[in-house]
Amino acid sequence: MNPKDIKNLIFVYGTLKRSQPNYNVMTDQTNGEAKFVCTARTVESYPLVIASRYNIPFLLGKPGAGYQITGEIYSVDEKMMKFLDDFEGHPGFYTRLQRQVITEDGKTLMSWLYILEKFHSEMLNFPMIENYDSYGDHGRPYVERLARQGYDPNNGNIEKNEIFI
Repeated sequence: MNPKDIKNLIFVYGTLKRSQPNYNVMTDQTNGEAKFVCTARTVESYPLVIASRYNIPFLLGKPGAGYQITGEIYSVDEKMMKFLDDFEGHPGFYTRLQRQVITEDGKTLMSWLYILEKFHSEMLNFPMIENYDSYGDHGRPYVERLARQGYDPNNGNIEKNEIFI
């Protein structure tokens, strides 16, 4: 990756992490370039919950609740950032914000992450997790987009009514 093309650090905490169902989009060169930097955790605590009939991990915009979230930092070029914005439904679904994260060696960095700002308040009563794994003990594996009933690639996130206020 050409250093002049590296403009963004992004913190992923869900299905985009290594060994998770959507990791392939991070390695697909047609989406842009993404280079794994390190594991990290958020400085602030957030509620990370699994919700909707598709078992999607949502980082809720309620800092101070939940846990410091464990995830991975990637250095991405502008093409990948644009792809990820579209993939995550930013700005209409998720909001991409810069937040501080602490790397595994103790450094603090500013990194982009996707937060769900508008959500049903009862989602704050869902079990909160610190380190998402689709295949974890929670028994709620992520349902990939192509496997969703009624999936329409032109309609994006059809589960909005389940989580938005």
